[in-house]
Amino acid sequence: MGLLIGSFWRAVAYGLHPRVIALSLLPLALMGVASFALGYFFWDRAVDAMLHWLESWSLVEFVFAWLDSVGLTGLRAVVAPLLVLVLATPLIVMGALLLVSLTMTPALVDWVAARRFPDLQRLRGASWWGSLAWSGWSTLLALLLLVITLPLWLIPPLALVLPALIGGWLTQRVLAFDALAEHASAAERRALMQRHRLPLLAMGVASGLLSAAPSVLWASGAMFIALAPLLLPLAIWIYTLVFALASLWFVHYLLAALAAQRAQGSVSGATPPACAPAPVPACASDRVIDAPARVLPPASPPPEPQS
Repeated sequence: MGLLIGSFWRAVAYGLHPRVIALSLLPLALMGVASFALGYFFWDRAVDAMLHWLESWSLVEFVFAWLDSVGLTGLRAVVAPLLVLVLATPLIVMGALLLVSLTMTPALVDWVAARRFPDLQRLRGASWWGSLAWSGWSTLLALLLLVITLPLWLIPPLALVLPALIGGWLTQRVLAFDALAEHASAAERRALMQRHRLPLLAMGVASGLLSAAPSVLWASGAMFIALAPLLLPLAIWIYTLVFALASLWFVHYLLAALAAQRAQGSVSGATPPACAPAPVPACASDRVIDAPARVLPPASPPPEPQS
């Protein structure tokens, strides 16, 4: 628990550094360009498709008719954009997480290691491409979980809780892997992620709940839906900073845990040296026995022939 809390406060202190703010601008720019491009080409189509889908349900059409009868006609125009934003938010969050993982986390690992763990050996258990493959596979699993739990999003509290929990699971898988990719061997990484799986999951869920904070804006009223094009860059930047803070949290925690594990010698990242072959005993025929030469008695002369 001490390591968990201490790593968090260190991450907060590091997260206020201008270097982190500067590093967050690249994911913000990439996500902003991608979001505006997708919104420009697909926003109207997505809202129209959502509205037609809602009107195909008799119960929803009954609710819309009742809203029109009490003078709340404007809500009909708000529901479809709100649902589109709710469905698009997990994709935006995952995109921000992946960009932070690929563009910010390697620099944050080097920064923290240089300041706190300069003597920690780098065994390079995974490459940048390995991190990309791990992050992509984890993201596909998270998207599958989102699709499976999609019907539960109709319950208002679960619409915020479930994406946060799935995002927390994805966060701990991606950021924990990236935090150890440079310094830990594959065996050390697996041992650490298994030994600290509960604290890592708690850190991921906490980060996922923090990343859900900007989503509250979309559920706050029609005014925020109308201002979505202006608030979206701000929301993306908040997502980026939250995941940068989470990345620092994982880096501080796992590098300290790795240093402690190596100090205990519980897992060796290096290949054990090969044993020297045992000496082969010499054969009896190869042994040289320095024994004194055996002196044989002189042979007796042959008998003289008889006459």
